[in-house]
Amino acid sequence: MVDHLANTEINSQRIAAVENCFGASGQPLAVPGRVLLGEGILTKECRKKPKPRIFFLFNDILVYGSIVINKRKYNSQHIIPLEDVTLETLPDTLQMKNRWMIKTSKKSFVVSAASLTERKEWISHLEECIRHLLTKTGRQPSTEHAAPWIPDKATDICMRCTQTKFSTLTRRHHCRKCGFVVCGDCSRQRFLMPRLSPKPLRVCNLCYRQLLAEQKKEAEADHRQPERYRSAIPGYEPSSGDDSDKSDDDKVDQWPADTEFYTSEVSWSSFHS
Repeated sequence: MVDHLANTEINSQRIAAVENCFGASGQPLAVPGRVLLGEGILTKECRKKPKPRIFFLFNDILVYGSIVINKRKYNSQHIIPLEDVTLETLPDTLQMKNRWMIKTSKKSFVVSAASLTERKEWISHLEECIRHLLTKTGRQPSTEHAAPWIPDKATDICMRCTQTKFSTLTRRHHCRKCGFVVCGDCSRQRFLMPRLSPKPLRVCNLCYRQLLAEQKKEAEADHRQPERYRSAIPGYEPSSGDDSDKSDDDKVDQWPADTEFYTSEVSWSSFHS
């Protein structure tokens, strides 16, 4: 399919239509050899509540954004290189079924499909594209992934101290290392994690101590290496950040206390039959 559509006029028109829907807020998507394979609406588990998002699958990237007017206008564009993606199916919850996690080194999040068949098709298409890219580039599958954020409504108390109760005055925070919902006292520290952001990010006290220990261990190992073998720390692009929830209604049902979120033992509308 990709070889057949690459550099064709119909593929160029389809990509141009997606660019037009995102408008000036989106990035250019047309590059030589890129093919738009399909699109669909999935429900994304965001910080405050699940939200519908439009997803576009290309042969090398996954693009998604917020829906302003379906088929006409989208914003908050996110672009994910498929080489960095790992997929993981997840069990159903009372709130969401047919779930799976999209894991990358910069950001990981959970989506759900309208049916089990739709989930299977999405995962099948994604895995095939990922497999093709890794074979083409000779890269190994990614093993380091950002932690997904636990939804705000998953807990009424801090997941670290288990004492502080959240309220209008006591805000919820998220540790960027483990994704836990924590109170301010349990997340006063910041730590620089270059693969996530060029700026130090909020982390919980436990992760901060672990990161400091890892940093010290790496520094000691580096100090023992001869100078000529030392390598520079690679640079990374900053994370695109999480979806904005500022305009959303926070009055949603409470998640059951025994819900397992991220542990695992809109239909797919391909352009081609």
